[in-house]
Amino acid sequence: MLDTKRVIIVVISIILIVAIIGGVYFYLKNKGEEEEIIEYTPQEEISEEQMRQTMISLYFKSETGLIPEARLIDVKELIKEPYQKIMNLLIEGPKNENLQKTIPEGTKINKIEKQGENLILDFSEEFILNHPGGEEQEKITLQSIVKTVTELTEINGIKILIKGEENKEFKDGKIKFNQVFDREF
Repeated sequence: MLDTKRVIIVVISIILIVAIIGGVYFYLKNKGEEEEIIEYTPQEEISEEQMRQTMISLYFKSETGLIPEARLIDVKELIKEPYQKIMNLLIEGPKNENLQKTIPEGTKINKIEKQGENLILDFSEEFILNHPGGEEQEKITLQSIVKTVTELTEINGIKILIKGEENKEFKDGKIKFNQVFDREF
């Protein structure tokens, strides 16, 4: 009887040892397959120049209204004179040929000054003399400027001066520059 118990214990022990060894073998075999290392290679390395650039949005006229055109510019240019740089890009016009300029040809910036949350923009007289006119076109011009500069968090509105003078207006007299224009305009 004692021999039968020993035989049963030995057989059970052998079965357990084989089961444990088999389980460890399958575990290690499957684990090696799951942890295959795949090295990621970026499509393009980021250059020093790209690290110094930022994205800005400039608003231009399209068939459906105003839409932003993203531009990548050097951060150093924005640090020196951010408002001047952004307004000059807006005056230059869009790169996308499906978009149209909103600032009249020949317009120059005489001065830009930040007062509180507003940007005071002093334009040359070409801003009103070369404007095609019409209340809708005038609104598009002003909204283009407002939407572009209010992308900067510190600016909430704009005030327009012409040759340093307040209370000017477009040629048809429909929109006067005697107010601060904000995104709600």
